Amino acid sequence: MKTLLKQLTETFGPSGYEGDVRKLVRAEVEPFADELKVDALGNLIVRKKPLKGTKDAKKIMIAAHMDEIGLMVSHVDENGFVRFSAIGGVFRRYVPGGRVRFLNGTQGVIGYDRLDNINELPALDKVYIDVGAAGKKDCPVKIGDVAAFDRPFTEMGNRLVAKSMDDRVGVLVAIETLRSLTLPYAQGGASTPHDLYFVFTTQEEVGVRGAATSAYGVDPDLGIALDVTPAGDTPKALKMEMALGKGPCIKIQDPGMIADPRVVQWMIRTAEKNKIPYQREVLLMGSTDARAIQLARAGVPAGCLSIPVRYVHSPSEMVDYSDVQNSVKLLTALLRAPIGL
Repeated sequence: MKTLLKQLTETFGPSGYEGDVRKLVRAEVEPFADELKVDALGNLIVRKKPLKGTKDAKKIMIAAHMDEIGLMVSHVDENGFVRFSAIGGVFRRYVPGGRVRFLNGTQGVIGYDRLDNINELPALDKVYIDVGAAGKKDCPVKIGDVAAFDRPFTEMGNRLVAKSMDDRVGVLVAIETLRSLTLPYAQGGASTPHDLYFVFTTQEEVGVRGAATSAYGVDPDLGIALDVTPAGDTPKALKMEMALGKGPCIKIQDPGMIADPRVVQWMIRTAEKNKIPYQREVLLMGSTDARAIQLARAGVPAGCLSIPVRYVHSPSEMVDYSDVQNSVKLLTALLRAPIGL
């Protein structure tokens, strides 16, 4: 799984430009898919049909978003310095001195205008990207070109660090769960009584857009989002219970949605029955694809399985490998048995 996670996180795919990530995911899931398609917004929809002879199979949508935060060129000055707008939640504290890579391969360093207070955090309209150009004419990027932060995948003991763990680690959990449900039982596989739709969504970071359209198309009976959740285990962090190394988080509420209580209890019972460590999540900021699924058509019972992460929306997001492994175990356990609502 680490090799695949390295590939996923080091592939560039800001919101709206997920093509390279989708190509990688498609190559991984195609051997396990009963049906596979890409919709108008670029969502990759992978269907796994229920066991033969299953009656009244429930349609379950599992969503993990492929996109990451990024930057888009808005102006190039006469000296070749590049101004940009944010794609998604780009935090000022992680920007100065950062390195970026454009989809055309151009690399850049983020600098900032003169500050009267050197300890001040500059606003995004006070920073620029230096791509090494001597002037506007030889600048290798143009208005509308897209970049993402540039950092390599790193192992620090049991902790894994990379840009775009949000949400390539959720994508990984979806892929590995699909793999485990497809392997022969003797090899640890476990098939499913459900009609499963693994959806690798687009444009989550700019308003859960891909999940909204794909949920409308799939029209599921139940939805589960796979995403990260900010950990509350660092010095003076927000007072939240989520911590690295204590298991996947079962979302109860975030500012965008209240998880269906029946889904929450089903997840908790399954984790306890299978002796999988878990955490109860009440998130104080942000939301996930579960919000869009919950509001699709006439409404869908929805929940979210989250992997705790430190330094969210930074170029160095950190997860614990045991949380990733246990997320796969829990999602597999949920999908291989009848729904306990």
